[in-house]
Amino acid sequence: MNTGKCKAWALSWVIATLSAVPSARAVDQAAIVGEQAPAKLSEFGFFADLRAQLPADGVLPFSVNTPLFSDHAEKYRFVFVPEGMAAVYDAREAFQFPAGSALIKTFAYPADLRTPGEDIRLVETRVLLKRSDGWDAWAYLWNAEQTDARRLVAGKKIAVGTIGHDGAPLSFIYTVPNKNQCKGCHELNGAITPIGLKARNLNGDLIYATGTANQLETWVAGGMLEGAPASGEWPAVPNWLDADVPVETRSRAWLDVNCAHCHRAGGPASNTGLYLTWSEHDPIKLGIGKRPVAAGRGSFGLEFDIVAGSADQSILFRRVESVEPGIMMPELGRTLPDHRAVGLLSEWIEAMR
Repeated sequence: MNTGKCKAWALSWVIATLSAVPSARAVDQAAIVGEQAPAKLSEFGFFADLRAQLPADGVLPFSVNTPLFSDHAEKYRFVFVPEGMAAVYDAREAFQFPAGSALIKTFAYPADLRTPGEDIRLVETRVLLKRSDGWDAWAYLWNAEQTDARRLVAGKKIAVGTIGHDGAPLSFIYTVPNKNQCKGCHELNGAITPIGLKARNLNGDLIYATGTANQLETWVAGGMLEGAPASGEWPAVPNWLDADVPVETRSRAWLDVNCAHCHRAGGPASNTGLYLTWSEHDPIKLGIGKRPVAAGRGSFGLEFDIVAGSADQSILFRRVESVEPGIMMPELGRTLPDHRAVGLLSEWIEAMR
């Protein structure tokens, strides 16, 4: 069953489906596979209108059922696969993409979080470039004029000001990761790999210019994805904010996207024994009644990762709730608390028996 909610394109424009994309390609594939990534984002040719984030021919927008929390940033996601090639379906992991593919994600903030898509400030665009020897990650910082973004290697801290969901001014420091920090989240078994492009998170609807369509169906029909089984066999995680979905299911979806890229076999935090992937069913590996592998500030002096019936006595909950560097989880990609996630995880843990 497709449990993903229908997603409207986040900005005010609409886009064409893959089947409606003209055959002409504007993307510079040499820039994708070259030894050094271009100095400016515009040099890739990913966008017909860079400021408007309107994709070029052959670049397809996508969305995910449950996104990673990044200090309330709006994210505009795109994928490019060379013409005549296709990604290979995987039931659990990120799809396998051919060399010359690219994943593009722009982080942006509206002037008021209560009116997403309006008065947008583009802050950063991250690209994953698939080369013959694997993926390469780069970050591009947008200029003040919002005309282009320039490649960064060392990272940067950016002051962001907006209006919060509660109507009060919200100011914080947004961190553009350095190249090594990209590996901190995208590493699996020693290699950089995509996170969000899994069947379970793409199995949802997107509103295209030609109408609403399931994203996986669009990819398969357009020849962009091969090896997929019948649609009835596709896994799906829900939109974690969908109140019609059980709290446990929503919590597991949030943990899968926000934590399991590290907390899994082969991930950077595999030594903890805390595995939070969607497919994990062992209560101990999920943290329930599990003792941490190391004590320290991050344990808060508590005994178990999750204590059934007590969020406050659960290390996992306390670390998600925290905003203290070195303690908070996820440790990268945020400086603010995700209050809605904190509330959801608390409800889930408190209901455990």
